[in-house]
Amino acid sequence: MTEIRLANVTKTYAGGQTAVDGVDLTIHDGEFFVLLGPSGCGKSTTLRMIAGLEPISSGDLFIGERRMNEVDPKDRDLAFVFQNYALFPHLTVKGNLTFGMKLRGVPASEQERRLAEVTAMLGLAPYLDRKPGQLSGGQRQRVALGRALLRDPVAFLLDEPLSNLDAKLRAQMRTELVKLHRRVGRTIIHVTHDQIEAMTMADRICIMHDGKVAQVGAPMEVYRNPADTFVATFTGSPPMNLVPGRLENGAVHFAGASLPLDAKAAAGEVTAGFRPEDLSLAALPDRVEIQTSVVAVETLGADAILVVSLAGGQEIEMRVPADTRLEPGSPVSVHLDPDRLRLFDRQTGKAIVRAR
Repeated sequence: MTEIRLANVTKTYAGGQTAVDGVDLTIHDGEFFVLLGPSGCGKSTTLRMIAGLEPISSGDLFIGERRMNEVDPKDRDLAFVFQNYALFPHLTVKGNLTFGMKLRGVPASEQERRLAEVTAMLGLAPYLDRKPGQLSGGQRQRVALGRALLRDPVAFLLDEPLSNLDAKLRAQMRTELVKLHRRVGRTIIHVTHDQIEAMTMADRICIMHDGKVAQVGAPMEVYRNPADTFVATFTGSPPMNLVPGRLENGAVHFAGASLPLDAKAAAGEVTAGFRPEDLSLAALPDRVEIQTSVVAVETLGADAILVVSLAGGQEIEMRVPADTRLEPGSPVSVHLDPDRLRLFDRQTGKAIVRAR
């Protein structure tokens, strides 16, 4: 078992800018682990520190039981796939794939055996004599992955490898990466700003914000139980609705509605959160009724997004059937599943544990 562990890892640049601030993470052997967050949150810097491409300012990095802070990148037994794939333009696909093996002195017969295995796995056999400029984006990405596979590393580090692909090809390559992970069984650490990539591929997601870890967990755990309002709004499309509320007299009051709660938090100002799919137009048993007015219906194909306005003017969104027809300005009652309501401290944004 080879875990990758970061203990209070910080990266501060010469000008005093802190890109990564006290990150503690344990990435399990064989795990598909995704670092997710907006641009500038520190996710790529974290990946580069694991790879040894960025020096660690403070803290410790361990691969297995070995501290790796001062170990050269070439000696870490990691394979890095860059966003731009970093292929040699003057070499053929075969030349790119075998380059590393030749440097390491792998015997020619072994090179051919491993090359045949990887090209069959990735469907690259028809392209071995082509150069990168003659390949599509998806083909170049597969060559970069193949080159990494031929190293047979402890872990694969992928820095936004799908960001240069169109939407259809991204969806195909997400599936291919998941299948590849199942076949090789090695740790993958994947950096992305795309929550769909994270939700569909990860065993666990680490959401980063301003150089810190905001939350780590399984995709649906992070989605259903966000640790704070940043995670709540960064995950989900549309994101979680957040409306002001107040805890008082054993109930939470929000959006003109009230919901009794057990006394788990002190009275005070809170933010109430609920996902668009947690609302319905149907008045089902035990649902919390909220009075709104229609703003717009945005048809997406399989379903639609109904945008409605609360009494104070704030707009919220909900998922409805694609054939929903409502006139803008007309009043409509929407109904919230109370089990799905999440509460956050108004000042800190942190989640409040509640019980009904």
